[in-house]
Amino acid sequence: MTTSIATICSLATAIGQSGIGIVRISGPLALDIAKKILLTELKPRYSFYGVFNDANRNTIDKGVAIYFPGPNSYTGEDVVEFHGHGGMSVLKSLIEVIVFFGARLAEPGEFTKRAFLNGKMDLVQAEAVQDLIQSSSEQSALSAVRSLTGEFSEKINLLLADLIALRVFIEATIDFSDEEIDFLESHEVSTKLATLKDLLTNILENATQGAILRDGLHVAIAGKPNAGKSSLLNALTKQPSAIVTDIAGTTRDILKETIHINGMPLHIIDTAGLHNSDDIIEQEGIRRAHIEINNADVVLLVYDAIDKSPDLSILPSEIQAKPVICIKNKIDLVKEKSKITKFDSYSDISLSAKTNAGVDMLKKLLSEFAGFKPDSDSVFLARKRHILAIERTLEYINSAEDQLKGGASELVAEDLRQAGMSLGAITGEFSSDDLLGEIFSSFCIGK
Repeated sequence: MTTSIATICSLATAIGQSGIGIVRISGPLALDIAKKILLTELKPRYSFYGVFNDANRNTIDKGVAIYFPGPNSYTGEDVVEFHGHGGMSVLKSLIEVIVFFGARLAEPGEFTKRAFLNGKMDLVQAEAVQDLIQSSSEQSALSAVRSLTGEFSEKINLLLADLIALRVFIEATIDFSDEEIDFLESHEVSTKLATLKDLLTNILENATQGAILRDGLHVAIAGKPNAGKSSLLNALTKQPSAIVTDIAGTTRDILKETIHINGMPLHIIDTAGLHNSDDIIEQEGIRRAHIEINNADVVLLVYDAIDKSPDLSILPSEIQAKPVICIKNKIDLVKEKSKITKFDSYSDISLSAKTNAGVDMLKKLLSEFAGFKPDSDSVFLARKRHILAIERTLEYINSAEDQLKGGASELVAEDLRQAGMSLGAITGEFSSDDLLGEIFSSFCIGK
């Protein structure tokens, strides 16, 4: 059953010249529009090779068309795909004639949104489509596939079923509150709540790993001029991303690079040297450096080995308790060995960005800091909203345990209802239009 009467169309392949370009149509007019363009009827799931015509029956292109009747299609609606040549002028003309015959241009993510609304996939699987497209490493792609195939959703749905069953039982006991038998105790509700907590905690750990794999860690490199910040960026990326000279203040703007540590994205930001300056350009660079430092997950404060200790006072006061790793750079000049020293408020790594001594040690520390476990084979790509929903569910389970100790059956049932609502929001069983709009607006056009 479809949920929209509009017929939509869009380019489904990347913009630019290519050997093949695909235009997709979905909706009740899809087959009729295809007939007007191809001048023939399409058989379901058969490839038709022929001419693509415009409204005046002039040839636009020659290619393949395939008809997927609903509900057995990606969106659950009638879908037609035109596979033609990848020239943008050709594809533009094809889209124009499709719109002329009654379709409209699709919004970002609208094909996948319709697939969700028509029950072809749940919200987790819909998000996994975009995550798979955007995956930047083999491990993140594999984790996205786990979500797309329903592994994450299955775990959530099993937990949701257990939650609902327990809530139904507790609500039933309220109707028998005058009986002498203590139903809450006899059915070991507390044990079932504890089991739910354990399962949720395990899922939360895997989801947190997935979020790290998807979003990565944002690291800002800060320090005084000529401390070797740009050299450290180059050492981490293994390429000359930043200009390195002996002149202090070479970096005046923000440089950003992304690398992967065992599949985890590490977003590295090199900032301007932090010091007092009368130079207007340097002042702007320092202002931008403060912004990046405040937005980072962790700050690498680089200082010269001859300084003996880092000057934490140069960091902006707004970062407060933000994690800081101090980098004692240029140890090759003072004949020191690379090592890690942990203090109460920060860790200190002695390394040489020039010789790479200790750089791998820093990468390992950053991976550990993020809590990333590269060997986990049960991780599914997760988003921040998934983690927040699981955390809220755990809060309601904890509250239910407290209410159970006081014998408040009604409050236990209410906490379980709220827990179910939070958990159901992950797969889209309980979702708002605002949430759907936010999720699908980030999709690429044509998906």
